[in-house]
Amino acid sequence: MAQKLSKIYQIKVTLNGAKPPIWRRLQVWSTTDLAKLHYIIQVAMGWTDSHLHMFVARGRQYGIPDPDFEDEMISEEGVRISTLLKKENDSLIYEYDFGDGWEHKVILEKIIAYTPGQTVPRCITGRRSCPPEDVGGIPGYQEFLEAYIDQDHPEHEEWLEWAGEYFDPERFDVAEVNEILSKK
Repeated sequence: MAQKLSKIYQIKVTLNGAKPPIWRRLQVWSTTDLAKLHYIIQVAMGWTDSHLHMFVARGRQYGIPDPDFEDEMISEEGVRISTLLKKENDSLIYEYDFGDGWEHKVILEKIIAYTPGQTVPRCITGRRSCPPEDVGGIPGYQEFLEAYIDQDHPEHEEWLEWAGEYFDPERFDVAEVNEILSKK
């Protein structure tokens, strides 16, 4: 019943610096906490959740605090996105893998009333495949793409073996994302 009283947030998650752009359009409950949003973004983008992450909103960092470090990290557990994204066009940053520095802009595009029968969370659409993990951030991904796509590139075979022959930078399967999201 509580979910039916909630609003649905339509958000766009864009991987900053990726050219051509890599993005996903998602619908999530306004009551979704940042820990759950992390999971949803991981699934939608195609990441493997193998690295640390954080959200940055209004100058504050949210994530999983580490007791060994005295930083300003606020626990993401229980922090609803509606407390950070209040109106359309509000945004926050989601950073994944501090070594590679995959920074995503999360923008609230629309606030939608719940309609009975709607499946939430869900991915509406998106473009392009997520970069392979540990490729070296945006600069490394650009170098990887050049070598991976160009069969005459001196490093083509090496990158093909590393990433696998089935990697397709243009591939995005919304049905596959929604199947995974429906199971959690």
